[in-house]
Amino acid sequence: MKINRLLIFGFLLVQSFLFAQTKEVLFTIDNHPYYTDEFIRVYNKNLDLVKDDSQKDLDKYLDLFLGYKLKVEKANKIGLQNGTSYQNELKSYRNQLSKNYVNDSKVTNELVHEAYDRMQQEVRASHILILVDEGASPQDTLKAYNKILDIKKRLEAGEDFVTVAKQTSEDPSVKENNGDLGYFSAFRMVYPFENAAFKTNVGKISKPFRTRFGYHIVKVVDKRANRGEVTVAHIMIVKPNVSDAAQQEKAKATIEDIYKKIQQGENFESLAQQFSEDKSSAPKGGVLQRFGSGQLSSEEFENVAFSLAKKDDISAPFQSQFGWHIIKLIEKHPVRSFDDMKGELEDKIRKDERSLLITNSLAKKLRAKYTVVKDVKALAQVKKSITDEFYSQTWQVPANTKEGNVTVLTIDKTKKITSPAFLNFVYSQQKANIKTKPIAKLTDELFEKFTDEQLISYYNENLENEFPEFRYVMDEYRDGLLLFDLMEKEIWNRAKSDTTGLMNFHKANIQNYQWKKRHDVDILSSTDKVTIEKAQSFLKKGKSIDYIKEKLNKDGKVNIMVKSGLYEEDYDVLSQYPNVATGVTSVVLKDKYYFVVNVKSTKEAGPKEFADCKGKVISDYQQYLENNWVGELKNEFQIKVNADVFAKVKQQLSK
Repeated sequence: MKINRLLIFGFLLVQSFLFAQTKEVLFTIDNHPYYTDEFIRVYNKNLDLVKDDSQKDLDKYLDLFLGYKLKVEKANKIGLQNGTSYQNELKSYRNQLSKNYVNDSKVTNELVHEAYDRMQQEVRASHILILVDEGASPQDTLKAYNKILDIKKRLEAGEDFVTVAKQTSEDPSVKENNGDLGYFSAFRMVYPFENAAFKTNVGKISKPFRTRFGYHIVKVVDKRANRGEVTVAHIMIVKPNVSDAAQQEKAKATIEDIYKKIQQGENFESLAQQFSEDKSSAPKGGVLQRFGSGQLSSEEFENVAFSLAKKDDISAPFQSQFGWHIIKLIEKHPVRSFDDMKGELEDKIRKDERSLLITNSLAKKLRAKYTVVKDVKALAQVKKSITDEFYSQTWQVPANTKEGNVTVLTIDKTKKITSPAFLNFVYSQQKANIKTKPIAKLTDELFEKFTDEQLISYYNENLENEFPEFRYVMDEYRDGLLLFDLMEKEIWNRAKSDTTGLMNFHKANIQNYQWKKRHDVDILSSTDKVTIEKAQSFLKKGKSIDYIKEKLNKDGKVNIMVKSGLYEEDYDVLSQYPNVATGVTSVVLKDKYYFVVNVKSTKEAGPKEFADCKGKVISDYQQYLENNWVGELKNEFQIKVNADVFAKVKQQLSK
């Protein structure tokens, strides 16, 4: 779901629900009215967000708001609101947002506290799995259950867990890990598995239990205090894609050279910026986002990171599946306080199997909130069409029944649910392997479950009426989503595909697409002035880079590093030389490093070819089209602003 689409209209981002006491028509677009309450609410909501004081001016803000609504009108005019993708995404967003409201706070709080208590620990566990689908037949389910019972007996008789796991477990990963799942804390496993792991003592084996994957037995190997999270910086040399031994050895030699420079006292962050091949972290001195156990895809990396004890400790080079690394410890973060984590835990619970507990509790409360009327007579007729074929999962919804389409349930005197809805629900429950007998009793159980489902559905459908803030957010997202689709169609895709327009725009604005003077150079660096002066001397004598490195990098020390390429005149250390000419430069000092540059050739400043700046041209062309677009829309639609009403709005907002 592309929730980030809301970013395209900055004044609809933050939820603040101030609104006017009166509601009048502020302006119309082709006779479609827009009211003062929405304008005032949105203006107040964004007043503190707007950094440009000119946008706080009400006349200018009205123009911005009007331009926004013009775009929404255009989107509706060309039918974007009817698009399947748009409707699906709007529905998806509403489902996501409604989760904040379809909730039971008491049960949620209990689950939050349980999760936080568990997060104080990490459990290391092994398991044996016998696969069985959630909707498996009774025979297959019993077969799987008997298998897990037999395995439990073998373990109780003293057989080795790993041996039994290798022989019996149907988890495909058992071949690599012998059933060992490593360390994990709350939310890392499905909830029933987590329950078993945390409730089983170290060295003990759980009773068989079921998850959506099948039947499990868990052996708890260890429990330890949660290591929390850690912030580290790293220098990485990427593992070569080829199996060439020479390339592999070159990567290893590079990381070892960097490590030697660190041991020589050179700055870790500067080396990361210069040589790390992790492009996302190198500009930040190699610093990564904080992480905890199991959150990275490399256990080797995590273990080395957590093994560092003190701030600024640095690891020796080590290899992961991604390449070679050196890690520096920035900070360790213990598990945060309950108050700090409460909101995050609530969000995780809503996405977890724990949410079923909340749903069941909510349904009970809704039975007290709404009037629920069951038509006993109609339901009795419907029940006659549900047969014992349900147990063999062969029952079908009757094509024609005597009772036809009759109301079996009424909620809050307004929502009437008819027999086909219930019969279809019964059909969907066959795979749940419900064994209640006789069929009449089973049908009664299903009807209660159906009633709960319908109550929550009714409550969900009426969230806009129950909660004004929910309605505001949905209205804003609906408009924002339309605007995104419109921008994509009218501006972004047009800018990308309009080759002639792009070329003409590039030509007309060529002054914005200019190369600075560029130099083809070798940049040599060292922390030792004497060494860099020797390198300078070698360069002046015409010696090659390989020759210089061979002469100056001796006795296991990396004294010289070299970077070569075509760079603009203000690139890095080149900015230290105001008048660069072909040949060898003087030695300069920058950030505790000495540099000398061998300038092999120079390209004068001049215009960039379209291919050299295509991305920038497309971006600029999009902005150009958008800037002219609102003017075109003002000519396309008939706009009438109620000046008297706007004057009252200005007076109200100035108080």
